[in-house]
Amino acid sequence: MPVVHKSTIKRARQALKRNQRNRTIQSSVKGILKKVLTAVEENKADEAKAGLREAASALGKAVSKGVLKPNTASRRISRLAAKVNALAAK
Repeated sequence: MPVVHKSTIKRARQALKRNQRNRTIQSSVKGILKKVLTAVEENKADEAKAGLREAASALGKAVSKGVLKPNTASRRISRLAAKVNALAAK
C-alpha cells in the first residue's frame, strides 16, 4: 500500500474545489461573450454595447480570481469592442 500523506489528500481536495470554482466562472464568462456575439451578428447595436460592458466586467472579475490571465482578458475585450464599434459605425 503506498504512503499517502495528509498534505497530498488536502491538496487533492483543494484542487477539486478550485477546479469547480474556475469552471463556474469560465462558463459564465463564455455565456456572456456568446450573448454579445449573437447581438453583433443580429445587428442589435444597443444590446451589443450593453453586453460589452457586462463582458468587460465579467472578464475583469475572472482575472482578479486568477481564472484568466490579464492579457487574455484584455485581448478578448479588445476584439469584442472592435466588433461592437464596427457594428455601431454601420
